[in-house]
Amino acid sequence: MKRHLIQIAVLLLVSGVVSTPPVVNASDPDRLIVHEWGTFTSIAGQDGRAVEWLPQSGPADLPCFVQRNGWKSALAGTIRMETPVLYFYAPRETVVGVNVRFPQGVVTEWFPPASNQPNTTVAWRAVTVSPGTAADYPVDAIAGHYYIARHTDAAPLHVGDHWEKFLFYRGVGRFAPPIAATVATDGKITVRTPAGQPLGDIMLFENRGGTIAFESRHSPAGRLTLDPLSTDGESVTPHAELERMLVANGLYPREAKAMVDTWRDSWFEEGSRLFYVVPREAVDSILPLEIRPTPAATVRVFMGRVELVTAATRRDVARAVLTNDRSMLARYERFLRPIGSRILADASADERAQLEPRLQRIYASRLTPTAACSK
Repeated sequence: MKRHLIQIAVLLLVSGVVSTPPVVNASDPDRLIVHEWGTFTSIAGQDGRAVEWLPQSGPADLPCFVQRNGWKSALAGTIRMETPVLYFYAPRETVVGVNVRFPQGVVTEWFPPASNQPNTTVAWRAVTVSPGTAADYPVDAIAGHYYIARHTDAAPLHVGDHWEKFLFYRGVGRFAPPIAATVATDGKITVRTPAGQPLGDIMLFENRGGTIAFESRHSPAGRLTLDPLSTDGESVTPHAELERMLVANGLYPREAKAMVDTWRDSWFEEGSRLFYVVPREAVDSILPLEIRPTPAATVRVFMGRVELVTAATRRDVARAVLTNDRSMLARYERFLRPIGSRILADASADERAQLEPRLQRIYASRLTPTAACSK
């Protein structure tokens, strides 16, 4: 068990069985290796189960050259599948075909250009892996998470005239995450798996006004109760611990660092949350992946993120709603609607009368993401 605390300034910033397009079947490359990382983000309800929310509300954060399927912010779900990226390592140039299916969701964004018919599938029919090539990757004026994922040793790729360091996709899903977390009235957090499978690597994290505390565990049990986080005087940040977790589950060190750096301003923002490494069998079930020719090794490491609506979160958001504290409200951005529902459920009739109309106005103002791209 590890407990750490540090005072820091926080950087802000459709389901169904379908046929898939055919993929290229090239000659078998020498030791083609594929590594993937991604995030499943959810919000725990009072019973620990993932609740419905609007994952795409809030500011747009992707470059305009990223392809989109036209779904807007009203696409609700229980899971935001955030920024899976596929890296390729090969000793020589080779061509591969890649299909990713998301039968319990919709693929909403991807790059390089790919087939997205139906919306539950993204397929790159001919990806050329070009180790040692000095590639010219696209950039635009949109600053965000996207570019950090290029900071690895993976081979450059191109699909037609489009170059990139990885295959990228995102989506919104409707399924139960492999871990549930409940917060008791005394602040204790109980984490469990549906059928008692091992919890594996988990981290409890909290940020209150820039004070960060966290606790990491590796548990073979299917159920674990954690005490509320408290000060212990140590000064170690969670970044290195999460990188260690990711490397222990198969990522290369530079991939793990790229993943943590990509989500640095989001994972460590205001609030309470649980991180966990998604079991490989769950990843393969949620996102069936086909690569032809078959790689010598394929590693898929997904980090689950469960937002916890604690008493402190409800208190801070309720106060911000009543005082129109836009800075505090912005810290919870995408999660305001489910947090607001919990606040109203616990409020008295008089409190509800004050809070509900204010919350509705806030929801309306945040329904549509910033229109940064014309397409």
